[in-house]
Amino acid sequence: MPVHWYYNPLDIDKAFPGGIQRFEAAPDFHPSSIMSLHSTTSGGRHFGKDASRDKVPQVVGDVILKGKAQFWNVPNVHYHQGLGSGENTLNAHCARVLMRSLADASGHYDRQAFVSAYIGFMTADPPAHPDTYAESYHRGFFANLARGLAPEHCAMTTHDTPSVGGLATVAALVFYEILSGTAVPDIQALCRNHLALTHPDEGLMRVCDRYVDLLCGLLAGPDDEGVKALLSEAGKGKPGLDVEALVKRNLPDHQIVGRLYSPACYISDSWPVVLYLAYKYRNDPWLALRVNTNLGGDNVHRGMVLGAILGLFSDEVATGRFDQLVAYDAIGREIAALISSATAPR
Repeated sequence: MPVHWYYNPLDIDKAFPGGIQRFEAAPDFHPSSIMSLHSTTSGGRHFGKDASRDKVPQVVGDVILKGKAQFWNVPNVHYHQGLGSGENTLNAHCARVLMRSLADASGHYDRQAFVSAYIGFMTADPPAHPDTYAESYHRGFFANLARGLAPEHCAMTTHDTPSVGGLATVAALVFYEILSGTAVPDIQALCRNHLALTHPDEGLMRVCDRYVDLLCGLLAGPDDEGVKALLSEAGKGKPGLDVEALVKRNLPDHQIVGRLYSPACYISDSWPVVLYLAYKYRNDPWLALRVNTNLGGDNVHRGMVLGAILGLFSDEVATGRFDQLVAYDAIGREIAALISSATAPR
């Protein structure tokens, strides 16, 4: 989180000499923040003065992120200003909203129950989370909701709809359903249905299908050769991507992420980056997560997906770092409730 959307790795070294090595608070100054360019009335960005600005709801400040609008039109404000070491960002909170919704379910994912919980969480007053920034998909959803659209039709398509942030909540749904005994193709269909609420993009959904396959395969507990095979298979939907061959090239990580693939949010690049890091650093998950962080770009949402994958074949990060999260006790209870609900006799 402290170096989220830093696009020049040298800026990371400048702010944190030697790079990020542990949980840190968000700095006051963000050298490449463009939050001031992002629309506060809709998804995407704003370009110049919007003549209709006074006629549309101020999503940021009035509908969601109450009390945070003051930070949006100021240069170099950190996207997560005010967050301390080990605090959760908004999309992690949304994953927790889904977890709580699933724990209250009667055996399977309930789309209406989730979207109702999501709306209640995002519009709470006072806010139910401390974050300052909401990705484009959140702003687009609540702009449409404020215009009177039904929640199931509030997803807004923008240039960054096919984003790795869309996968941030998927792992919890996969784990719940697989523990409930749901077949993998049915889990894929449920995850597509879930994504459609906020990220209606077929390319992202195809990656989601592979992500579900990968998580379910790793849950079976394969050996190292099996792990490598699953990671390689997960990359086959991307033309020209051979994860094993990419790692064997032994190029510096900054050449892979920054030249060959962009560190930005777009799933076309972020998914190969996740698989590359998981494959290369599979025997040292904590190093994998630190490398991901210090590569910059959309490292938070890449890290959520990468961490879910790594956690299925190593408990190193969970046992060594989990209790450093500010909300670790509450999250632990939510995980326990999720598992209890998923495995309860029907």
